[in-house]
Amino acid sequence: MTSGQTAPDTPPEPFTSDLLERALRLAACCHRDQHRKGSDLPYITHPVGVVLILMQAGFYDEQLLAVALLHDVVEDTSYTSEQLAAEFPPVVVESVNHLTERKLDAQGNKRSWQDRKDEHLSQIEQASSDVRAIVLADKLHNLSSILYDLEAGEDVWNRFGATPERVLWYHRQMVAQAAGDDRSLIPLADACRSLISRLSSMCDPRTDSRASHPEV
Repeated sequence: MTSGQTAPDTPPEPFTSDLLERALRLAACCHRDQHRKGSDLPYITHPVGVVLILMQAGFYDEQLLAVALLHDVVEDTSYTSEQLAAEFPPVVVESVNHLTERKLDAQGNKRSWQDRKDEHLSQIEQASSDVRAIVLADKLHNLSSILYDLEAGEDVWNRFGATPERVLWYHRQMVAQAAGDDRSLIPLADACRSLISRLSSMCDPRTDSRASHPEV
């Protein structure tokens, strides 16, 4: 996969891709019974939203976009990494694995929030620039969705098992880890930080008991 350093006026030809079509169909099937947190919005709107952000940022590589479409399939559905490997190129599978948060331990027990987040932050630190671009686009879509719903008057923060402050803390940490010192990722990182700042100014300053047991 190759990172998009600058956005061309138009996407490179060809305009269709068998790889992207397969990724889109698989993501739609795997997420078909899922909705965005606390809403009736089909979950597939999220990976598609991430792809749109990446393309607007100038990332057109088909393998990178396929990973963006598939980035939550292994983490949030019953579809396994082994199944993915039977259908997609190794680079796509490896990238999806980097983006997958391990929610259960070897015994099948739910891991603590802090353990999961610490491990995922470490995974992203070691990931390629392309994977980190997807992370930033993912966070940007999540943040923009939160802001959109807040401005529509929805009680967004009750969707999370953590206070607004903890939710935004996690996003700050992940944005910093994903951006690193890669200049090609500055626009995406800056867009994330801008939304974090706006959301922070909108937060209720009160805290509650969820702060010590966050689930995001």
